[in-house]
Amino acid sequence: MNKISECPAERATYFFGGKWKIRILFILFNQKKVRFGILKKTLSSITQQMLSKQLKELETDGLVNREVKQVMPPKVEYSLTSFGTSLIPILKSLSNWNDKNSKAINLKLNKNFDEKRI
Repeated sequence: MNKISECPAERATYFFGGKWKIRILFILFNQKKVRFGILKKTLSSITQQMLSKQLKELETDGLVNREVKQVMPPKVEYSLTSFGTSLIPILKSLSNWNDKNSKAINLKLNKNFDEKRI
């Protein structure tokens, strides 16, 4: 399999792969509408530049909606689209897999963890 398009699972993970996207998606799922500053505060170790980049990619991919409120100063709120919401059961499934295999996962992570792979 040379092309992403030939592997359906790999093609699907394109939309939420990376260190921050799953966290952003879960925050938006749990809080419905969130302003940039709240996302930044919740994800305290993310840089403003990285958060902005991840949100733009999620918006471009149709998972996140960006709404600008015309007030002074302007407010920007982010929420999940229906396409983004359809991803939540898959992410919850991954979370359940983690819970069921936490001992093995913790062992592997403690021995082999490589931040660059995330």
